[in-house]
Amino acid sequence: MALEWMPRENEPKDHSLHTNVHWGTEAPCVVYEKRPLTGPDGKVIDKLFVSWIRLNNPTQYNSYTTEMVKGVIAGFENASLDRSVVAVVFTGTGPFAFCTGGNTKEYSEFYSLRCDEYGQYMELFNHMVDSILACKKPVICRVNGMRVAGGQEIGMACDLAISSDLAIYGQAGPKHGSAPVGGASDFLPWYLSVEDAMWNCISCEMWSAYKMKAKNLISKCVPVLKIDGKWVRNPMIITDKYVEDGEIVYGEYKKGDALKEARELVKVHQPNADFELLDKEVNKIAWTFSNLFPGCLIESIDSIRQKKKFFWDTMKNSHRHWLAANMGGEAFLGFGAFNTKKITGQDTVDFIKFRQNIADMKTWDMNMFAEVMGKPKK
Repeated sequence: MALEWMPRENEPKDHSLHTNVHWGTEAPCVVYEKRPLTGPDGKVIDKLFVSWIRLNNPTQYNSYTTEMVKGVIAGFENASLDRSVVAVVFTGTGPFAFCTGGNTKEYSEFYSLRCDEYGQYMELFNHMVDSILACKKPVICRVNGMRVAGGQEIGMACDLAISSDLAIYGQAGPKHGSAPVGGASDFLPWYLSVEDAMWNCISCEMWSAYKMKAKNLISKCVPVLKIDGKWVRNPMIITDKYVEDGEIVYGEYKKGDALKEARELVKVHQPNADFELLDKEVNKIAWTFSNLFPGCLIESIDSIRQKKKFFWDTMKNSHRHWLAANMGGEAFLGFGAFNTKKITGQDTVDFIKFRQNIADMKTWDMNMFAEVMGKPKK
């Protein structure tokens, strides 16, 4: 049984950082901007700026391609060395996503079954995380929407996060053929309890911005829906604390008809989300940073970052090698299933059949893989 219908790409990738890396405006790309620093009164401050690094691939929920990873690295390294920049804002284009991680189309069609190529890509990914953690300017993650998978990982590498209350947070690796070892397994135990970190890492369950705020993963979440001139908090989420089945309920999704009705409301209004309050919070933080001694500021920031860097630096190279090797097996299946969901109607493999094949000690080959992949719809 073959998988000839799965698309493949054969054009080589350039993983070098020594070629010309430029930012762009046409998606998919990274947009780099220097915006004037403004005071609380809105007045522009002469000669001082805030760098905005924006992931610009909205039709694919701002997933980053290989070239976009280079753009992020270049952006952070440029901002780090620019004496006129007081802070960096890392965000995404549009109302739906900050970032959903690596580009699964590229992963499936080029990197799967090319383990060495993916190892080279992971060198770039690691460099991207390093460039955030090493930036000599404070980094604010402006979470304009979904922060999922690798997007969650690069978001946690930032110093502070201010979030749209429509954003969701979580990992996707074990469901789609990878593991959240691009930072999540290193950073989450610092933010959450060990068991919350464990469940968030492995369950692929999505948590609301309110739940993440309650669990101290992010600094603040603000409404972005403005209906009839009034701010409306995410109507899908329970934002009151009360006890249900012996536990405090806060930040969880509503159920039944209430959730269905709220989703319809969000569906109508989210495309026109208003980020006024989000940007006010981001500007407020940038202004606070600008009124501190820059040397004392970055020493303080780096001292706190070092705790995250310790585990990241300890594990990143071994994880790089495992992730590369995994592209020859489970990642080929997981990314392939996700990439062909329009063909098959499903975005995951048949996990039970896959485990049964392992229990039967079947050889990992294309015939075994074909047994667990979805079939093209007739």
